[in-house]
Amino acid sequence: MNKKIIYRGAEAEICLSRYLEEKAVQKRRIPKSYRIKEIDSFLISFRTKEEAKLISDARLHGVSVPIIYDVDLKEGVITMQYLEGKRIKDILNDLDEKERKRICNMMGKSIAKLHNNDIIHGDITTSNMILLDDRIHFIDFGLGSKNGEIETKGVDLHVLMEAFESTHSQHPDCFDYVLEGYKKEFSGNAGTVIKKIEDIVKRGRYR
Repeated sequence: MNKKIIYRGAEAEICLSRYLEEKAVQKRRIPKSYRIKEIDSFLISFRTKEEAKLISDARLHGVSVPIIYDVDLKEGVITMQYLEGKRIKDILNDLDEKERKRICNMMGKSIAKLHNNDIIHGDITTSNMILLDDRIHFIDFGLGSKNGEIETKGVDLHVLMEAFESTHSQHPDCFDYVLEGYKKEFSGNAGTVIKKIEDIVKRGRYR
């Protein structure tokens, strides 16, 4: 079957595929010609393995993510479930206020579950969330890591705050709704993470 590329980024391309008769997507890391071949192969394999582990770990801790069908470390390919849902980016602006608040609360609770287990997504935007069966599924953990630092959790949420400001600026309460959900679910002191977000904003302002 000819694989249809549905997204191509700097580091990877996403193709429509099939796996055991199921509709699937393949995330394939792109080789870099400017790197020494052995180093490039190592990095592709390592990053593929790390991303697959983060996705599996997220699922283990109750966060909705695509099911992983297969991982090919040599080729740098993760084959996973195709989510027949809607990107949050495409629907959030058109929801009524009550539903938008509910969805944002759900986001916050899911992000807190990730952070409770030191899973950093690395690129939390509404483009990387899909609503399916009334659950928010997180995709693309390519920039993710395992990290327990408050700073990193603050940075993770700050990325989402900036995504709201650029894509959903007509609804300025969205990030506050996310933080409401986050505070309910976060097992540590959510205030320290929120304070860190404020510090990051100040740093950017005075840079």
